[in-house]
Amino acid sequence: MSEHNTPKVTHAAKTSSFQMRINPEIKRKAEMVFAKNGLTLTEAVNIFIQQSLNADGLPFLVSKENAAYLQAKAMKQLVGEVEKGWRSVKTDADWIPEDDMYSRLGVEK
Repeated sequence: MSEHNTPKVTHAAKTSSFQMRINPEIKRKAEMVFAKNGLTLTEAVNIFIQQSLNADGLPFLVSKENAAYLQAKAMKQLVGEVEKGWRSVKTDADWIPEDDMYSRLGVEK
């Protein structure tokens, strides 16, 4: 089912339930955190589920392995942008001098 066909958790009929085991102290602390944000535990779990559906995965970083994946993904995107830049150059006048680029980026050489 594509993202566009997935019902929004906040609007979907709530006719199913699930149970989970959690340490009572952790549950109490989580409820306090969510209450500070105007949410119940159930609403917070529903938001987590919606964000997971939106991201088609977990909506946050879980481990160092995930950090490496995100770094590789960012590098792939950066390389793609650099390649697009190279392909956009038609004449020598299209090039930006290195010193000008550092200045535009606000970075010292």
